[in-house]
Amino acid sequence: MSTSPRLEPVTPANVDAALRLSVHPHQRDNVAPVVRSLAEAYAYGETAWPRLIFDGDELVGFLMAFVDIQWDAEKDPDDRRSGLWRLNISGGQQGKGYGRFAVDAVREELRRRGATEMYVSWHQGEDGPGDFYRRLGFRETGELAGDQAVGVLTIS
Repeated sequence: MSTSPRLEPVTPANVDAALRLSVHPHQRDNVAPVVRSLAEAYAYGETAWPRLIFDGDELVGFLMAFVDIQWDAEKDPDDRRSGLWRLNISGGQQGKGYGRFAVDAVREELRRRGATEMYVSWHQGEDGPGDFYRRLGFRETGELAGDQAVGVLTIS
């Protein structure tokens, strides 16, 4: 990272740049594009927390957290969770610490909101981000969200 990365809300001034953000081609099956995430953020309202990751003036990534959502209403209507919903780091900016910054930023936001755990799910397989999340301390719960593995990190 060349400067200090920071999070910014999505605004009319930066939404076009956000929509152009793209991960490596081999990762496109692992994470939804930003356009879908922004549509979901609109639909989910206050439970979605979308942010752009800038380093200086350069847009390097996008993240979206979920806050206090009902996880599986049929299994347990009282199970509410918060965590990292999406993480898109620009293909040319990966390996520079922006993903770790994003996870740390979401953890801090969730801590500020009173959460004690942070969840994430990921596509399994060799091109999936499972190793990345495990290196950051997430442990697999044994659950699946659709076909994705679910991980949890204790927020201390």
